Amino acid sequence: MDSEQRKIDKELVLEYQSGNKKALVFLVKRWHKLFCEKAFYVLKDADAAKDITQDCWRIIMDKIYNLKQPESFGSWGMRIVYTKSLDAIKAKTKKRVELEYYKYEQEALEVKEDDNEQLKNKLLKTIKTLPENQQTVIKLFYVEAYSLKEISKILNVSVGTAKSRLFHAREKLKETLKYRNYEN
Repeated sequence: MDSEQRKIDKELVLEYQSGNKKALVFLVKRWHKLFCEKAFYVLKDADAAKDITQDCWRIIMDKIYNLKQPESFGSWGMRIVYTKSLDAIKAKTKKRVELEYYKYEQEALEVKEDDNEQLKNKLLKTIKTLPENQQTVIKLFYVEAYSLKEISKILNVSVGTAKSRLFHAREKLKETLKYRNYEN
């Protein structure tokens, strides 16, 4: 952005900081479309981009009084939009992972009762093929009903490590059971 545009931003920010609420209207007119475009570029969703941009304007209004370099309003605002857009993607990804996990858990519950004994035997055999650290986490989580936090304390590892071991053990069990189902 050229120095003339930065001067205009500086004047508008200083006006707003001085109490002239109309200056914000001009800042919004100057930047709203660009903020929306940036959010859309990151999110690839027009509605989400508009929502993020609205949230960003709230943040900007709360923090504009602390802006020490008013001429950098544009880059400062863009940084806020970009960060909030990335946060939205992370939240969406987390939700998708949780839904996939829930779906996996639901599929596991749909096992027919007639197959329970057979499945139990297959599971026990398969668990014995897992590495010792994964066997331990499976037993603590499913048999002893410890939480991941409790397991991490018992094994003296981080919660993330306990979670990872449990995940990899489940994946190995899932693959082994699928493979054995094809054999039968």
